[in-house]
Amino acid sequence: MRKLAVLCVGVLGLTLLTSCGDHEATPTRDRSSSIATGPAPAVVPPGFREQAPPKRDNSGGEPMTARKEVVTGSVEITAGAPIAAAGAIIDRVHEAGGRVDSRTEQPGTDDSEPSATLIVRLPADKTDAFLAGLGGVGQVTRISTNRDDVTMQWEDLDAKIKALQASVERLRVLIAGAATTSDLLAAEQALSSRQGEVDSLTAQKRRLDDQIALSTLTIDVTSDAKRPDDADSFWDGIVSGWNSLVDWLQGVVVFSGKAIPWLGFLAVLAAALWAIVRLVRRRKTAPDGEESAPAREEPPTSAAAVVGADNSAGEQSADSSKGDDQAEQP
Repeated sequence: MRKLAVLCVGVLGLTLLTSCGDHEATPTRDRSSSIATGPAPAVVPPGFREQAPPKRDNSGGEPMTARKEVVTGSVEITAGAPIAAAGAIIDRVHEAGGRVDSRTEQPGTDDSEPSATLIVRLPADKTDAFLAGLGGVGQVTRISTNRDDVTMQWEDLDAKIKALQASVERLRVLIAGAATTSDLLAAEQALSSRQGEVDSLTAQKRRLDDQIALSTLTIDVTSDAKRPDDADSFWDGIVSGWNSLVDWLQGVVVFSGKAIPWLGFLAVLAAALWAIVRLVRRRKTAPDGEESAPAREEPPTSAAAVVGADNSAGEQSADSSKGDDQAEQP
């Protein structure tokens, strides 16, 4: 019994020692594993993650998502001297790095006021500043601008050009390795067609790039002088009416002066035509240039006189016949 009790005590003590050793070894392993792996990475919310850089094309140019705009507009300005104001505007256009595509100037006359019209091209990023500075040239009465988004059109042209260029390169490789003449001719014909399409699309894209880079503005400069017809009061209306009446009378006098020479010319022409008509009529009534005497009018004879003349003629013929008979008798 003692031996059995001693054996149970020994087994129990060995079990206790083993369990204590395991508890001491476990924290060590945990600490070593925590030191080896380090702290766990922090979870970043999706909204605060760093965004990827915008996608760029193969040529390394601007981002494909950049907005492409064509800026156009019109401006109306009134100034005391429109021609001089137009010159000042042209100087500002050159200072901004732009150019003048069209310039039309009309000096003032008696019937019209001076004016000027400009079509200018400006860098798109300097258009707003240029428009803001036009107030120093004259009074800006109207400004209208329009921005057309051509991003899709630009990207479509760019994609077509790249696809055609790749096709051209493949056709050149086929031409270099053509085995027969028919294959060579077919490849060259296809290459010529594709190259023409590339050139056409490239020209369209170049023109679109120019419209994007430079805005187009139409600027009309007119005079701010008050016209006579612009009456603000009753007295101004009377003065305007009197001036219009005087202008009308002057116009009538001028028209009469212009018409007198024409009337004289028409009178001379009518006299010449009348003389020609009379000469033609005389030649018709008198042939060979001699004028015939007018025919005498015989008095009308009555029926009784005609009968008497016939009777007297009959008696004379009867007497003559009787005389002839007597002469024939022996």
